[in-house]
Amino acid sequence: MFGKGMSLKAEVTNGDCPLCDTRTVFVSLYTNVYRCITCGGDTEQRVNGVIKYIPLGNSTGPTPKLVLERDGS
Repeated sequence: MFGKGMSLKAEVTNGDCPLCDTRTVFVSLYTNVYRCITCGGDTEQRVNGVIKYIPLGNSTGPTPKLVLERDGS
């Protein structure tokens, strides 16, 4: 189903979710974008001396989504 050309690297980390104010586990399939397993909110990981999770998206545009594409072969 996924083919030879797909590389999947999941990352799991602990942190404080700014959306549900809970100490939780975050799962990432894309660089610096993490999903809270408690509330399902998407956050961006920022590292500036300390690791912070910032809610993803803004009021001026849609929230980015992970899109899987099939190889043409």
